[in-house]
Amino acid sequence: MSFSPSPSSQNSSLPTSSSQGSACQLDESYKHIFLPICYLFTFLLSLGLNSVVLTQCLRHPRNPSLVYMFNLALSDLMYSLSLPFLITSYISRDRWLFGDPMCRLVRFLFYFNLYCSILFLTCISYHRYRGICHPMRTMRIETLRWVRATCVLVWTLVFALTSPILFFARTGPLDGPVDGVTCWDDALDEDLPKYVPYGVFLHISGFFLPFSLTAWCYSRVVRTLCRTLKGGVVPGPVPGVAQRRKSIRTIVTITLLFALCFLPFHVTRTIFLALRAGGAALGGCRALGVVAVCYKVTRPLASANAFLNALLYFLTKEPCGRGNRGKKGEPISKQEGKKGQSKESQVWGNIYPAFP
Repeated sequence: MSFSPSPSSQNSSLPTSSSQGSACQLDESYKHIFLPICYLFTFLLSLGLNSVVLTQCLRHPRNPSLVYMFNLALSDLMYSLSLPFLITSYISRDRWLFGDPMCRLVRFLFYFNLYCSILFLTCISYHRYRGICHPMRTMRIETLRWVRATCVLVWTLVFALTSPILFFARTGPLDGPVDGVTCWDDALDEDLPKYVPYGVFLHISGFFLPFSLTAWCYSRVVRTLCRTLKGGVVPGPVPGVAQRRKSIRTIVTITLLFALCFLPFHVTRTIFLALRAGGAALGGCRALGVVAVCYKVTRPLASANAFLNALLYFLTKEPCGRGNRGKKGEPISKQEGKKGQSKESQVWGNIYPAFP
């Protein structure tokens, strides 16, 4: 929930379900400076970097990794487009200037694209897991049509998960003597009994389950890569040792960034919703105030992932043509075939130059 600050007192009045009309007075003056600066920074970087990624994806031949990356960059770009409205609202001390329909749409787009990004990152992790741990099976099954159908399923599923936000998000009067309305992020007090179970379900299905799958996939990938570095998985000399070590570092970085960006936000938001529902029984206004600050501080971390994905793409991608071609311009798989290497070795050679 976005608190409704009183412009005169710099405090926000937050009702809880057990307060029977009473409200917690919380000082949230910090967010009118902190959040606009963070969101503006995210907006500019995400808009620029993801636009370039989308252009790069359109200029290259399609493959499963590129299709996933294109959809991820598109969801991150769409996410960033919702930020100027929130920046304006925070600068205006929570006053919403764009009407109730736009309030619902902006709040919906904020979470819709956030969870699309999370699920596309999970799809990429699963794609890498299958490509590295089960390469032969992946080459037969994971066609472009299959990957595109998966992306359509992700967009549809996340729309179904986040569409209730269009009902819960709405404008409401600002506290204090100043006229105006604010755009509530979560739900008004009368909708709280319905919103809290929905919010917890959204966190579990939209983040905690995908995060668990992502962590499992990347742990298996790192395990496989470490085993191949020691030999024994691929017959003969191990190809691409330097590339595989780079891949391990990249995987660890991606997993840590995934956790850093999304885990604090979802943990604090889940606790925040529980405190709003429990009220005094779970610590009262003091506990709610501490968690509210943590929740607000972690929101920019979740937003930062919108440009960090694109930044990692540029930092880890090979220069154009490098790694995909041999010395004579032939595909690696052909050169390995000429040397008489096994089919499994050709698969490793094809997968790793494109990783990540």
